[in-house]
Amino acid sequence: MAAKKRRILSATPPATRLLLIRHGEVEARYQGIFGGRIDMNLSPRGKRQAKILADYLREKTIDAIYASPMKRVQQTLAPTLKRNRLRQTVLPGLREVDFGDWTGLNWEAVRDKFNFAVHEWLDQIEKPGAPNGESGEHFRARVEPCLREIIENHRGQNVAIFCHGGVIRMLLAILIDLPLPKTNAFEVEYASITQVALHPHMAEIELLNFTPWRDLIG
Repeated sequence: MAAKKRRILSATPPATRLLLIRHGEVEARYQGIFGGRIDMNLSPRGKRQAKILADYLREKTIDAIYASPMKRVQQTLAPTLKRNRLRQTVLPGLREVDFGDWTGLNWEAVRDKFNFAVHEWLDQIEKPGAPNGESGEHFRARVEPCLREIIENHRGQNVAIFCHGGVIRMLLAILIDLPLPKTNAFEVEYASITQVALHPHMAEIELLNFTPWRDLIG
């Protein structure tokens, strides 16, 4: 009986693990605004976060790296590529959501101009979307194929996905079958790691919004 049980357990495929990593802090003039399509740089603090993140990831098994092409992501990823001697696959579909007419505005300006509460921003994105920006449907339509490609190419492996806060929320919404606005319950900080294990029967959040830099630079 014991031998039979071991055979059954050994037949269970290993989980695919996705490390969803947000870029580091951006330069001061872009903090607290809807950045979206603005191709901004990291702040000095963001660059320190990226180096600490790279040191942390060096101790992890990473089989593949996928990334957004935007500068803030590429600058966050650079120390990891250097220290881990890994290559990346850039997927344009992983770029941040286009906030349309909200772009460049802070939370208060968007609230006052477009007449909705700040905590409802994901409801607005889901439907109908920011004016002249992406709707939730369009956003999902470009992010989901990236996710499916990654999973298909790396079953049973550990994959790091360097991207954006909005993209991480969409990935979580897809993976755990959650309406996008419900992800407002999750914090997704700069240079944070959220790890999801994909089992045959379920997706399991193993780590949420972990910031390895916090105790070192606050």
